[in-house]
Amino acid sequence: MLVRSSDSADLISDTSQLEIFTLPIDAARCKAREIIHQFPQSGFIPIIENWRQRPDGQIEFAIRHLPASE
Repeated sequence: MLVRSSDSADLISDTSQLEIFTLPIDAARCKAREIIHQFPQSGFIPIIENWRQRPDGQIEFAIRHLPASE
């Protein structure tokens, strides 16, 4: 079956898990480093997305866990 890009996006969004964090800047940096250096668990690789600074100075970011290629 031919998979179009929109089909692939739907597949990724259905299978990925999204976690959103809001932390002070130093804590956000530490958390992001911790996640980047983790070994993929249960066949999922963590990806940090949507890093932004909120008006109150805190950092908001999301971590999506995508299936690892085999």
